[in-house]
Amino acid sequence: MARIIERLGQYWLLARFDRPIGILILLWPALWALWVAGDGKPDLPVLAVICSGVVLMRAAGCVINDYADRDFDPHVERTKQRPIAAGKVSPKEALLVFAVLCLLAFGLVLLLNRYTILLSFVGAFLAASYPFMKRYTQLPQAYLGIAFGWAVPMAFAAQSNSIPAVAWVMYLAVVLWSLIYDTMYAMVDKDDDLKIGVKSTAILFGAYDRQIIAALQVLMLGLLVWVGQMAHTGWPYYLGLAVAAGLSVYQQKLIFHHEKALCFQAFLNSNWFGMAVFTGLAVDYLV
Repeated sequence: MARIIERLGQYWLLARFDRPIGILILLWPALWALWVAGDGKPDLPVLAVICSGVVLMRAAGCVINDYADRDFDPHVERTKQRPIAAGKVSPKEALLVFAVLCLLAFGLVLLLNRYTILLSFVGAFLAASYPFMKRYTQLPQAYLGIAFGWAVPMAFAAQSNSIPAVAWVMYLAVVLWSLIYDTMYAMVDKDDDLKIGVKSTAILFGAYDRQIIAALQVLMLGLLVWVGQMAHTGWPYYLGLAVAAGLSVYQQKLIFHHEKALCFQAFLNSNWFGMAVFTGLAVDYLV
């Protein structure tokens, strides 16, 4: 029994269930989409399935990411203690955990409509292929956004059996948001990534990383304003966006001197950005 508990504990760490920040950042856009698609009253079964699916697929993404990076992680200060890198979980075990998580997520999707089931195959492909992008492209953070943002069209499809134009505008905003916060995250590992040859937008943007991130933040907030206009939201939503804009300014302050700890803090602060946008939406539909 002790052996089983120990293995389950390592799998828990492998799936990053001990670090819920990734779940929250992935969950906020799904909630934005569900609230707009459901006019502030999403169906509870759909809400439960989408939220549970987000948790499982984020976990699956972390597992396949560590499997893909098993030769890189031991050389990076921040990741060298991850279960595979530290030799506590074998690559074969990781693939098995990944498969189980994906099957559980797919089982949940089968409770939804056919449109959402078909979209889930695209989502699974994006989640499984993302970790390998850092070998072939300088924009793996953008690909992460494409993968993470897929929760938006899936949420619309699950709630309304359609993907209207507002869903695609929101999707693009989420892709940019992911590019922003994951670039801040990559700034933490920039020195190690340069040594081992891993590609990232933090490296690609170079000395202009803050300026490019700022431009992306402005563009992303503009898209969220457009979402509000298309969804006919009122002042609470725009108040939420104003708070989110203030958080973006604060994140710029944190990354100003490129200090690793502060760059990581800027990444963590993105959770509050997502919450601010959702709170504005939720209050808007309530009033």
